[in-house]
Amino acid sequence: MGNFRIGFGYDVHQLAEDRDLWLGGIKVPHTLGLLGHSDADVLIHAISDALLGAANMRDIGYHFPDTSEATLDMDSKIILREVIRLLDEKGYRLGNIDATICAERPKLNPHIPAMQQCLAEVMGCDEEAISIKATTTERLGFTGRQEGISAYAVALIERR
Repeated sequence: MGNFRIGFGYDVHQLAEDRDLWLGGIKVPHTLGLLGHSDADVLIHAISDALLGAANMRDIGYHFPDTSEATLDMDSKIILREVIRLLDEKGYRLGNIDATICAERPKLNPHIPAMQQCLAEVMGCDEEAISIKATTTERLGFTGRQEGISAYAVALIERR
């Protein structure tokens, strides 16, 4: 096993009324939010899966099952903090994250610096280690029809 490992994460949640929109650990003003067992933060979920995958530690569904009362309405920042702890326990630290959020609306670019700041604080790293991009799907597919939001992430970790 080498000193560097990469992982990939993907998540999607359906948009719904009467829910807050949480992305990258911050509440984004929007008329709809994401539906899920936890706060449904697709960005944090994709990042968490990328980190766990890089360390060969399965996925967030394994560690935080959506059938558990303990994870109901859980703040995804708690999940990410625990993932970082699990990595540390296994002898790894974060190298960097590169993530993309796919959403037709709302416009996310103005919120990216706040997401980077929040995630850096949760993961105990420099904001420069976290790249977040936002894109649309040009009105194609479930994202384009504004039925849901998805996120992709790759993570580099290194042995301490």
